[in-house]
Amino acid sequence: MDCDLEFVYDDSDIYENEISEQYTYTEEPEFQLNKESFEKLLKSKDYENWSSLSNENQRALIMHIIQTLDVSDKSERFEAVRWVLYLVQGVFGECSNIEEQKTKCRTNCFLLYKLGIFNIVQELLMMEINSSPTPPTAVSADKKSNIPSLPDSLELRSLITILYTMVETLRRDQHSDSDEHVKLRKDFFTELEQGLNDKEPLIITLFNMVCKFCSHTSFILPMKKVLLLLWKLLLTILGGFKNLHKKMETRRQDMGLPLLQENPIEIVRQMSASAPPTSAADLLDIPQGGKRKGRKVGSILYELEIDTNNDSTNPQEKSDEPPLEEEKVTSIDGEIPSVDGVNGGEESPLDKTNGQQTPDLSGLPRVKVISGLPWTPKARKNDVEFLNQVRQKFIGFTLPGDLTTVAGLPEPTQDSLKILQKHAYTPMSELQVARESEISKCPLTIGKTEIPERLYQAMLPHIPQYMIALLKILLAAAPTAKAKTDSINILSDVLPQGMPSTAVASLKLGIDVNRHREIFVKSISGLILLLLKHFKLNHVYQFEYMSQHLVFANCIPLVLKFFNQNIVAYVTTKNMIPSLEFPACVIGEKTEITAESFDGMDANNIPCWRNLFSSINLLRILNKLVKWKHSRTMLLVVFKSAPILKRALKVRQAMFQLYVLKLLKVQTKYLGRAWRKSNMKTMSAIYQKVRHRLHDDWAFGNDVDAQPWDFQQEECALRAHVERFNARRYGKIGSGGSGGGSLNPSTNDDYTPVENNLQNLLKEEVELPIEFRKSYDTWLEREVYFSNTDWDQLLSIP
Repeated sequence: MDCDLEFVYDDSDIYENEISEQYTYTEEPEFQLNKESFEKLLKSKDYENWSSLSNENQRALIMHIIQTLDVSDKSERFEAVRWVLYLVQGVFGECSNIEEQKTKCRTNCFLLYKLGIFNIVQELLMMEINSSPTPPTAVSADKKSNIPSLPDSLELRSLITILYTMVETLRRDQHSDSDEHVKLRKDFFTELEQGLNDKEPLIITLFNMVCKFCSHTSFILPMKKVLLLLWKLLLTILGGFKNLHKKMETRRQDMGLPLLQENPIEIVRQMSASAPPTSAADLLDIPQGGKRKGRKVGSILYELEIDTNNDSTNPQEKSDEPPLEEEKVTSIDGEIPSVDGVNGGEESPLDKTNGQQTPDLSGLPRVKVISGLPWTPKARKNDVEFLNQVRQKFIGFTLPGDLTTVAGLPEPTQDSLKILQKHAYTPMSELQVARESEISKCPLTIGKTEIPERLYQAMLPHIPQYMIALLKILLAAAPTAKAKTDSINILSDVLPQGMPSTAVASLKLGIDVNRHREIFVKSISGLILLLLKHFKLNHVYQFEYMSQHLVFANCIPLVLKFFNQNIVAYVTTKNMIPSLEFPACVIGEKTEITAESFDGMDANNIPCWRNLFSSINLLRILNKLVKWKHSRTMLLVVFKSAPILKRALKVRQAMFQLYVLKLLKVQTKYLGRAWRKSNMKTMSAIYQKVRHRLHDDWAFGNDVDAQPWDFQQEECALRAHVERFNARRYGKIGSGGSGGGSLNPSTNDDYTPVENNLQNLLKEEVELPIEFRKSYDTWLEREVYFSNTDWDQLLSIP
């Protein structure tokens, strides 16, 4: 891959792709069934078509559909579901092009939401889940009869598709929206936020469906649609990355912290990708022709020769250890364009001069010099604590807690302190941890009732189960996963009832299955990253609780296993058939699918958006799990992630490479001097692209804070802090209770207030135990009748 990939990272893909990805290619026959069912409804009402109806007639028809959705007969009720599904699909039978279908879909979704269809479909989904049949306990002799297929989940798929299409449509704003549509969008957001206060919110219901699916209690759940709906609901309620950055700025202002005038996503979009480091496999393909020329004047022409892919001038041809000076030049990351006609077999113009005259370089391209670093360096608070050691050395005493006084210290120390103070950055997590230690004396303090807070409260009792279930599905959907008898079946909502009989049908099903797996990875990585980001912004201990359970569920080796493949082929391979994507498959003339239809879909510089999006999300999740955690960083070393990550640098995309380089940076100090010496190009890329932390000697391995014997103690201490936080803030639920108690911290016996009013205590009815009531007469005789008490002595003052 010789050029950068054309990719723009965002919360999600464009609207058309997000809508089409909820459907599999095997669902295509169902579109026609929905159309025929709705046309029968119009015919029964003497209507010609939906588009010709007035607003009043359209509302009257929808009210008739609502009444049909409330009938007791299941088959009749499902026909009404088909009618609603056809409406949210944009009445494609009456559309001549895709843009018209998209417009009608948006108009119908707003109309259906206004008339209450969204809540009705939610209730039908709850009812369908509760009545969903479970798989047979015994397997018959004919195993094929027990393999779940697409028709088994028809009702659930239809209901979830309606909800997903409405959520995806209503959450996106358009400049052409009317005032009524803007108001309906606000009402939709408010309704979803208020739904978190319900006894079982829709998000929790979907999470429970994921757990139910992974526990083998139900094989007929359309899990891809469930995960897509869950991801889009979280994206709608919590907000995307732009909204997250604005919330972070507002929160820092509220805490009195200075703002860092940087938006990471915007900065990464302006960065260029690095040239991948040369691997040993690439060196085996070096041709022996050509003669290596010396470097008479310097490195510029030498680099031009390298950029023309002339392997005969490879600096590693005769040595396993690349020269440091040459590697520094190559770390400009492809900023020097190649020149035609300059190669190792020709005499360079610099060689002909023999140093006697200035060569003519007018025909050579200019080297683009990178000015400055893309990130503002940061310094932590404990980086300034070296002042006490300096005071002890030069003055003879220390000032504990004083990090500003520089009297009597040498000028280099004062200059160092000014630089550190200039780049000092205090994360919100430090203030949150400090506040937790302060309010431990006030255990009845409750957190703010913001949206992430309410979501965390609702998820808290079962977060470990949710994380395990998501990672199980991610493992089953990974391209490197091997089929096992005890693994979960994620293909039940893509496999047709009958197996394909032709080669083209088999090829089509194979592409559909691969596409199906990729969408699983996309939705799971998106929702896990979204939860981690918002929980960390709300409170760092909420983030730590979720991240710990991800680590306990082996998320780190799972992500590394995902990247232990030909990642370049994964992000560039497009498992899709454009003519079968919705709505192209139902609008216009239908073309016949042949074997030639699958050729020419992969372009080197245009990646598959969802695969590159998923890969970046998994890298970001891995970075969040290991950041400032030495024990988890050692897991990267133990699982030998360095060669896996180094191979991933072949993907020429700036954001992807940034997070790969971050993961390499955190473990560099543990990889040894030999690794650093033989990977100087990677080290240069880290220095150039990753943010600098002052006093962070990542390149030398002299970190005295990373002692191996502290790793287990660090994790145990963090877990104790998190459990104390949950117990204080959420009562029995947070302390690992059954989840049936209240979210009020007063339910914890240690924090229950004590009644001090004597009159109120005397009025309370006390339930005495049975053993006491049986021995009450004996107690009276022993403690009252036969006991002599000197009451005067009690009243006397000593």
